[in-house]
Amino acid sequence: MHGRIAPANVEWIAEAGQLIRSGALVAFPTETVYGLGADATNGEAVARVFDAKGRPAFNPLIVHVLDLEAAEAIGLFSPMARGLAQAFWPGPLTLVVPRRDEAGVSDLVSAGLPTIALRAPDHPVARALLSAAQRPIAAPSANRSGHVSATRAEHVSADLGDKAAVILDGGPTTRGLESTVLSLAGETPVLLRPGAIPAEAIEKVVGGALARLPPENGGVPTSPGQLQSHYAPRARLRLNASTWQPDDAVLSFGTVALHPARAMINLSPSSDLVEAAANLFAALRELDASGAETIAVTPISAHGLGEAINDRLERAAAPRG
Repeated sequence: MHGRIAPANVEWIAEAGQLIRSGALVAFPTETVYGLGADATNGEAVARVFDAKGRPAFNPLIVHVLDLEAAEAIGLFSPMARGLAQAFWPGPLTLVVPRRDEAGVSDLVSAGLPTIALRAPDHPVARALLSAAQRPIAAPSANRSGHVSATRAEHVSADLGDKAAVILDGGPTTRGLESTVLSLAGETPVLLRPGAIPAEAIEKVVGGALARLPPENGGVPTSPGQLQSHYAPRARLRLNASTWQPDDAVLSFGTVALHPARAMINLSPSSDLVEAAANLFAALRELDASGAETIAVTPISAHGLGEAINDRLERAAAPRG
C-alpha cells in the first residue's frame, strides 16, 4: 500500500501540523531531500520513525526548527555556532552542538548522545509545517534506511508505503543532496558529512580548514549519515568506470563516450556539480529500476559539491553485510 500524497497547500499543511502534534508521521519536502517528520518531543513518535525506516537505533536524527532562537532552546550554541547559523540558516547546514539538559526532546533523537543535530530548513513547505506543528520536527530522509534518498513525493510513497500519515507534495527538491553536517561539540569544527553547502564556504566563515572524520568512527555514528553502506540501490555500483558491459546501467557526468548500455543517465552533460547533485538520487532510483545488476559510474569531480556526491556514491558502493 502506497502512502497518501496530498498537495502542499494551506489546508493540508494545517492538517499535517495536527498530525505531527498527534504523534503521527508526515513526509514533507525540504530544499535538500524529502524528510520523514515526527514530533521531536514525543518519544513514541520518534520511535515510529526508526520503525518506518528500518533505521538502526544508534543513528541520530536531525531536528528541524524554524530559526536560531528555537534551536538555542534545544542546544548550546557557542559564538562560532551562532555565527554559522546566522550565515547559513535557513539552509542546508546541520549543526551538531551540546544538548541542553532541559531540551525537552526525546533521547531517541540523539541516540543517547550528549549532542543534538539541528538545522533550520529553507523550504516554504517545511517552514510552514514547522509553524503549523509548533514543535521541533525530527526528520531523517523519507526512505527506507540504506536506500536511495527521496527527492520527489512519489519516491517517498514507493519506498515507505503508508508509514507516513500524509506525504506533502512540494514537487522535486531543488538541492537533491542532504545537508552538510558540522560538529561544533568540541573546540574545533569537524565536518561529519559533506553535503549541499561545500566545505569551502564554511571554511570562509570559520576562518580556517575544517577537520574531517572518516565515515566510520569505531562503528558508531556520531551524526546522521555516517553509516558506511548507505544510500544503496539494489544493483551493485562500480565507481570511476571508463568502460561497461551492454547489460550494465551507466551513471555518467560530463562528456562521455556513448557505448551500448541497458540504461544511461548523465547527471550533468555540462559538468555542473549543482545540477548533478540535484539529479543524483532520482537517477540512481531510475537506473536501479532498469533491472541492471551493475551500475557503472563514470568519474565525477571531487571539488565543491563533488565531495558530497562522491561520498554518497562511495557509501552506495560499500560492501553490504
